[in-house]
This record gives sequence, structure tokens and C-alpha cells, in this order.
Amino acid sequence: MSVEGTWDLNISTPIGTITAVVDLHSANGALTGTAHGAGEDVALNNLALDGDRLTWTQSIAKPLRLNLAFAVTVDGDTMTGSSKAGRLPASKVTGHRRTRRARDASQR
Repeated sequence: MSVEGTWDLNISTPIGTITAVVDLHSANGALTGTAHGAGEDVALNNLALDGDRLTWTQSIAKPLRLNLAFAVTVDGDTMTGSSKAGRLPASKVTGHRRTRRARDASQR
């Protein structure tokens, strides 16, 4: 299953919903990615795809300095799962892959 593309994520946290954009690409047989949100771009680390389960970690500085661990299930152009930040409760994650037309329009 290919998870490559641009994904719009909604993360439901105790302080409200946070939106982010995740770009996933395959390079030399390895999955790589970057997250964009809250005025910062961060690399995705430890990306792993096992069947329909996608996991990764990332560090953010805004709105708080946190290390996040994501675990989502990908079903076509949708993903659902959770994000965990240390001892904080898990946050629900939902995402939709942008269509080619939507990607092209956002780059204009």
C-alpha cells in the first residue's frame, strides 16, 4: 500500500484541535516525511509502514516543546489513529490525503 502524498491532519488535543500537513515520500526504498504546522517544519523520524499501520515520531517546539509518537491506520485516502506526547493522554488523529488537483491548487 502506498502512503505517499500530502496528508491534512486534525489532532484533537485537550487544548483544542491542531491542524498539520504531512508530506510522505519514498526515496531509495525508504519512506521519508516532513510535518508542517504551527509555523514550523519538522522531519518525521522512525517512519514505519507495516501493512496498513503507519508509525512515526517527531519533535515540535510550538505550541509546546514535545516529543510526539504517532500510530495510525491508513485506509485508502484516510488515516485514523492517535498521537501520544509523553505522559499526556493520547490525542485522536484523523487525516485525508490531498487529491492531485488539491495539491496543484495549493501550490499556486
